Amino acid sequence: MRAIHLSAGDDPVRIGAKLRSSRVAQGLTLEQLAQASGLTKGFISRVERDDTMPSVPTLVQICHALSLPVGALFEEPDVQHLALDDAPRINMGGIGADERLVTPRAEERVQLLRSSVEPHGTGGEELYTVSCAVESLHVIAGSVEVRFSDRVAKLAPGDTLTFPGLTPHTWSAGAEGAEMVWVLVPAAWSGSS
Repeated sequence: MRAIHLSAGDDPVRIGAKLRSSRVAQGLTLEQLAQASGLTKGFISRVERDDTMPSVPTLVQICHALSLPVGALFEEPDVQHLALDDAPRINMGGIGADERLVTPRAEERVQLLRSSVEPHGTGGEELYTVSCAVESLHVIAGSVEVRFSDRVAKLAPGDTLTFPGLTPHTWSAGAEGAEMVWVLVPAAWSGSS
């Protein structure tokens, strides 16, 4: 009978970037975190660069000062990949537009819609609104005009237009059609249906 020996992987645990991003997100300097945790600024800097691995009690001190659960440092991020060909087709009311939801349906923080628009495709004659806080349109290829009640914005490839959600608008592609991405924050709708 052969003995099986379990061992930790050869890859070192890297927690520095998560600690640093938590500190920065809270607006804390290295010095402020050092004072709050009772550690030196230089030591915390080395931990954030993954130059040194703190002991468990020291890691608990740092996490306590950041109000960060220690376990959060070791969780795998929720990364979801969705190929464009697998993205579900949706109907936002565009005429001559192949519209696809390229973020997961259950994602509530942000929603990306990829639109391939035929020449002179449009969002319709009537102005419409989308229920979100912020709406952005990024033009990948072609040209697009976005019409508001009081103005028209002309977009070329590489241009991005950002405006408050619930702003009445519509859009139309130029003679060459357009490839564009809509970003809705937060998601205008979510769920599995």
